[in-house]
Amino acid sequence: MSGTGGGQDTAEAAQRLSVAVTRLRSRLREEAGLYRTGLSVSQLSVLRSVVEAGPVTAADLAAAQHVSPQSIAQNMAVLKAAGLVRADRDPGDGRKTLLTASKAGRQLFMSLHASKNSFLARAIDALVPPQERADLDRAIVLLERLAATDLSEHASISEHKNLNNAGRTHEQPDARP
Repeated sequence: MSGTGGGQDTAEAAQRLSVAVTRLRSRLREEAGLYRTGLSVSQLSVLRSVVEAGPVTAADLAAAQHVSPQSIAQNMAVLKAAGLVRADRDPGDGRKTLLTASKAGRQLFMSLHASKNSFLARAIDALVPPQERADLDRAIVLLERLAATDLSEHASISEHKNLNNAGRTHEQPDARP
């Protein structure tokens, strides 16, 4: 890679990163025991949100998960049947239902989370020598920035840079060999 931040180098980096993140997520799910729970990744994601958010409405869950209310309802039906969450009327507004993780739901979440973190800690200890720990810290910061970025705020800046870059527009191909 040339490090120019554009064109083929960026596309290649994006592809490699996508593959690496996908493989790591799959490995973490396996090591944490997610597949042994009998729950789908979506159901476990909803459980995580309920555990972390505390009492929450289905509408708030749908917004946080970026899914439809119907998807939340389907996942919640499975989680309720498994005894991992419960639904109670909102004491402040009886028209609303608040979803809360049961003791079993919190224990499952905490166990999966601890297993995942234990695997990562062991893998880091085994594979990342002390002299590379600063590199790991920098990589984590970059991954956190990528995960948090809102490209809508960068799109106009990027388009402006491309329009003013040596007379090329963002619609013209990169002229590098």
